[in-house]
Order: sequence, then structure tokens, then C-alpha cells
Amino acid sequence: MSSNTLRLTVVVASVREGRFGPVVGDWFAEQARRHEGFEVDLIDLAEAELPVALPATPLRMDPDPLRPAGMAELTASLAAADAIVVVTPDINNSYPASIKTAIDWHYTEWSRKAVGFVGYSGAGGGLNAIAHLRQVFAELDAHTVRDYVSFPRYYQLFDADGRLTDPAVHEAAAAGMLDQLHWWAVALTAARTAA
Repeated sequence: MSSNTLRLTVVVASVREGRFGPVVGDWFAEQARRHEGFEVDLIDLAEAELPVALPATPLRMDPDPLRPAGMAELTASLAAADAIVVVTPDINNSYPASIKTAIDWHYTEWSRKAVGFVGYSGAGGGLNAIAHLRQVFAELDAHTVRDYVSFPRYYQLFDADGRLTDPAVHEAAAAGMLDQLHWWAVALTAARTAA
């Protein structure tokens, strides 16, 4: 890993049965690896233990609570990350409960880091989830980048093997977002180091 290579955690947010998230997550992780500015870690929330009941003490007061053993990989990846990308569908016009639970079990792991989004769903392409997540991450002192990748009607865009049938537009969107994410991650990493 060169001195300009940063750590990127890609989080697949949906845990529902029959979900499409891993296909989109794998696709985006490959785009990030091609970018060559990031060392990429892909985390699937379906493989993490995410209890809805949170610690009694707010994480602002105790940012390192006793967490379930099945959350260790997620926590370590978020802590080590310089940037994070959330791959999310719209569920009832917002984000899945699983990503909010993962967010709420962590605090310093998000703070002063660059966050990007890849959305997928029906007509909306995950944009409602992304808009709502921007509000949540602002409260955690994370910087969400402007650009995003969106897959409206994703089921018409990927073939049976999980490959995009016409990848150029989405690959360009991913490259643009990754450029922004890298710029902000460099700046925020330098600022965190200097603080």
C-alpha cells in the first residue's frame, strides 16, 4: 500500500432475505479496487451481529462500549477506515434498519471521515435512503461527498450473473464519486493526524 493509498470500507446495508445488495456491493468494491487510491474492505451487515438494544450509556459519553463478538469485524473495519461507502436500497422510502443499527453501535468510527453512497431500488434508485443517511452522518461529524452512484430499477440493469449490461454510465459515476471520496479522505485523514 503506497503512502497515498487509503483504507475504504464498503458496507452492504441490507440484510433482508433475497436481497440484491451483495451484487451491488461486489460491483462497487471492484470499481474501488480499480481506482487504485484505496485498499478495499467489503463488509456485509448480514454477517454481523446487530442487536437493536443499544448500550445504556450514549456512545458520545462512552464511545467504546462492550459490543457483541459478532460485531468485531465490522467495528475493526470502520475504525481502520479512512473512508466509508454505504451500499443501500430504499426500504419504505428510507434506509434499512440494519444500517441504522450499525451506525448507532458506533460513534468515533464515523467521526471526521468521508462517506459516500451507492443506492439501488425501484424507480428511486436508493436516493431517499441516501438523503436520509446524509442527515444521520452529519450528526456524527462525518463528511458525506456530493456525488453518488444510483441504480434505479436495478433488476433491469444487471444480468443473471450480476454483471451490468451497459456499465459505462455507472462506472463513470463510481469513478467520479471515488475521486471525491479520495480527495476528502486525504484531507480529513491529514486533519485527524494533526489534531
